[in-house]
Amino acid sequence: MNVLVIVVIVAVLALLIVGAVTLTRVRPPRRLPPAATPRQAPAPPASPALGDRLARTRHAVGGRLSSLFGRGTLDEAFWSDLEETLISGDVGVGTATSLVEQVRGSRPADTDAARDALLSGIVGLFAGRNRTLQVGSRPSVIVVVGVNGTGKTTSIAKIAREFSAAGKQVVVGAADTFRAGASEQLATWADRVGAEFVGGEPESDPAAVAFRALERARELDADVVMVDTAGRLHSNRNLMGELEKIIRVLTKEAGAIDETLLVLDATTGQNAITQAHTFTAAVGVTGIVLSKLDGTSKGGVVLAIEQELDLPVKLIGVGEGMDDLIAFEPEPFVAALLGDSG
Repeated sequence: MNVLVIVVIVAVLALLIVGAVTLTRVRPPRRLPPAATPRQAPAPPASPALGDRLARTRHAVGGRLSSLFGRGTLDEAFWSDLEETLISGDVGVGTATSLVEQVRGSRPADTDAARDALLSGIVGLFAGRNRTLQVGSRPSVIVVVGVNGTGKTTSIAKIAREFSAAGKQVVVGAADTFRAGASEQLATWADRVGAEFVGGEPESDPAAVAFRALERARELDADVVMVDTAGRLHSNRNLMGELEKIIRVLTKEAGAIDETLLVLDATTGQNAITQAHTFTAAVGVTGIVLSKLDGTSKGGVVLAIEQELDLPVKLIGVGEGMDDLIAFEPEPFVAALLGDSG
């Protein structure tokens, strides 16, 4: 091959190599697309203030009290209207009279001082009661009782959900073997909240179902066994006797029942107290679950229940959601009762 041709070929190759190197050096580095900003889950909506959840009571009772304290005068009409307003809120005649006498006896200088004295007096009436659910033993035994339609089964589901969320294993027993669909309803709730379910055949012995639920809890080494019972009128002696049998069986097998919770419908007002007296005499109620408190204008029944029964209200229902069965706290409740929104 001609030497000149070879030289030309080498020169061309050299130019190509130099050009490629130059382009590599000056070409800007490939820019990666910006990293995607992780999407943040929307914050859950804030829970409504207790006063908003108890709007009916706050408007009916708290509104009247706010108007009353806004008068600025502490005459006889004021004291009479104060007592009437408290009674209208279903706090009970005796409790209302006692509170007014207590506030009046403190000799408030003005209506603001009278309001503060009333708030302090009501909170004081709630003091000294243990409102926590007792779950010391293993398995702890909780029996839930009440009349028809108070919300026993859904209350059990909500309580079981709280236990499960706290890492406790829960067994629920459907000892309501007579109401059509009762067992299926509880089974559905148990599945949703992660609890073990124990049921029985229709019209089978409720005490036997309660016993099997306890046995299953022991097999699983569960923390809590909750027993649903049939709703019954407190005046029905036969059904109350059946309930007493459930309590006897569980007491004998477990040694003690940690909680016997009575579910009361707040919308029934003073009638709930009559129910509570009967159930307490029959099965030794240890605490109250007050359902549907958001649906009544007479939330003062909480005070009447505690004063007349000397039983703690432990949980209150303030809505239909799974998070709407909450621990009862006297201070924010009283503030709502007196018309505050918090």
